[in-house]
Amino acid sequence: MRLSRQRRMVLELLWTEKSHLSARDIFEQLNSQGRNIGHTSVYQNLEALQSAGVIECLDKASGRLYGYRSDPHSHLTCLESGAIHDLDVVLPNELVSQIEALTGFEIESYTLQLSGRRRA
Repeated sequence: MRLSRQRRMVLELLWTEKSHLSARDIFEQLNSQGRNIGHTSVYQNLEALQSAGVIECLDKASGRLYGYRSDPHSHLTCLESGAIHDLDVVLPNELVSQIEALTGFEIESYTLQLSGRRRA
C-alpha cells in the first residue's frame, strides 16, 4: 500500500488522538489544523486503510468509527458519553476452555464488547 500525503495525515491524526473518530471528525480536525483534505479523500483513505488491516472500523448505531489499532483487542463503551476505550483483556484459560466445551469450537482469538458507567 502506497502511503500518500492524505493517507499519512489520516493515520497521524488517528495515532495522535488514540480514540475512535468518525470520518466527519477526521475531516473537520484535519481541516481545522490547516491541512486541506476533502470529504471524499477522507472516506477513500479510511476505507483503504481499513481494508489493508492498518486501522479498525467499528459499526455503531451512530455510524462508523475508525480507530488507530488493528490488532485484536476489546472495547469498553461509556453508556453516558459514548466514548470507546480500547482494552487488552486476557480471559482465564478455564473460561476459554468452558466456552469451547459449550460451543464445540476451538477459540483462536476473541474480542469483548463491554459497556458501563463510571463509578461515582
